[in-house]
Amino acid sequence: MEELIPINVVIGDRTYRIRIAPADEEVVRKTIKLINDKIIEFKTQFAGKDMQDYVAMVVLWYATQQKAAGDQPLLSSEADKQLQSMEKLLDRILQG
Repeated sequence: MEELIPINVVIGDRTYRIRIAPADEEVVRKTIKLINDKIIEFKTQFAGKDMQDYVAMVVLWYATQQKAAGDQPLLSSEADKQLQSMEKLLDRILQG
């Protein structure tokens, strides 16, 4: 099993110490940057009382993005099945 490494991440105004797999470090850091960039974007666009409001908005935005991205493979999988079916039909027509 891969050993976890500790890293410090800052989300909003808070620092968190987390342990991750070394292979995941780049993805985690890019995700943290995306989250912090969205917090800044929401702070400039919307009135909020405190950082928790902005973090909640980012969580909602991020979850929605993940859900939308999660639905895409189902559509692609279905389209792929249909294309394979059509390809087999065309092969039969061309051979016969």
